[in-house]
Amino acid sequence: MLEAKSLRKAAVPSSLLEYPSPGNLQSTRLAVNVNGDGSSCWVYIASGCYIYKIQISMEDSLVNCGKESLLIPEQTQVMHSSLVNRCPHRSEIQSVVLAETESAGCLLLGSVDSYGHLIVSKLDPSGEDVDRLTFSVLPQDYGVGEGGWSGLSFSPIQWSMAAMARSFCKSIDVYDQDIHLRTLRTLWYPSSLGFIQSSCNGNESSLLAVTEGCQLTLWDLRMKENGGCVHRICGSVGDILYSVCSSSTGNVAVGGADRTLTIYDPRRWTAISRWVHCSKYEITGLAFSSIDSDYIYIQGVDYEVLCGQWKESKKEFSFRGDSNWLGFSKCPNKDVLGGWCDSGSIFVADVHKGSEAHMVEGFAN
Repeated sequence: MLEAKSLRKAAVPSSLLEYPSPGNLQSTRLAVNVNGDGSSCWVYIASGCYIYKIQISMEDSLVNCGKESLLIPEQTQVMHSSLVNRCPHRSEIQSVVLAETESAGCLLLGSVDSYGHLIVSKLDPSGEDVDRLTFSVLPQDYGVGEGGWSGLSFSPIQWSMAAMARSFCKSIDVYDQDIHLRTLRTLWYPSSLGFIQSSCNGNESSLLAVTEGCQLTLWDLRMKENGGCVHRICGSVGDILYSVCSSSTGNVAVGGADRTLTIYDPRRWTAISRWVHCSKYEITGLAFSSIDSDYIYIQGVDYEVLCGQWKESKKEFSFRGDSNWLGFSKCPNKDVLGGWCDSGSIFVADVHKGSEAHMVEGFAN
């Protein structure tokens, strides 16, 4: 059983960012990372062409719980905030992603803007900037077409490999650092993507899961036939899928406009669980728990993020933002969640198994 036992709230200085730029429905403009000693966390948010970082304490505090297991935050102070020292983008940043490298204690911070300009920088464990750019890649059709939502995912088995989705162009570009490997062409506008963490038989996987329109498509980067697409799973026509994620066991979860969470078994690509109407409105963010893969975090358009057991379709607890989400993310190997609202509010939840938990909320005035 997963629980949230402590809850805090922080006020983000308005001098750092007073008016966030608008985001897409499935916006992913936030990434969160916990310091090595677990005493604080860094929250990275993107607004316009820039990325900002905010350090928030994660000390224990009392948690108040309202009706239907809704957590109520307690206020605290931001420890540090600044502009990330890196090459700025030329258009609005659409996605921010953190990934752990093979080097001990190093992190990669990746961002992609609305025209597909990808920038990846290396950070040290304390969250400070490393004084060099890892790589920067301009879009393959730079200057052609229109801007729109773009997504980014790093390979969990090879940190130098990244896949970037561009909604308007209906394309997925795969890179090995700054080397363009191939382009995958989708039938519909892609809305989310992610590498599958493990495959059947325990072999390392090169599969990429993409939601496009009402379809979940699986792409094998080693395949050339059919453009690399190895499987298509069609949902209800008109019910757009907005989010996809995978667990450490390889199960794949999708959700979208139909408000239903669907879990697929990668061995047969059949649905093994459906949680109907688990959210009051569209599902725009998903993340499996790193503590127990039987639990999943679900973000909805109604400002709510809930933790539930998907096998039993059972809700454990939830917390709510105060306006539309501009970003939602979970630490790669820890159950620390981050959310950012267009009012400027930042939410960070630290979840543990049993009786230990923590959650932080920050407001930008």
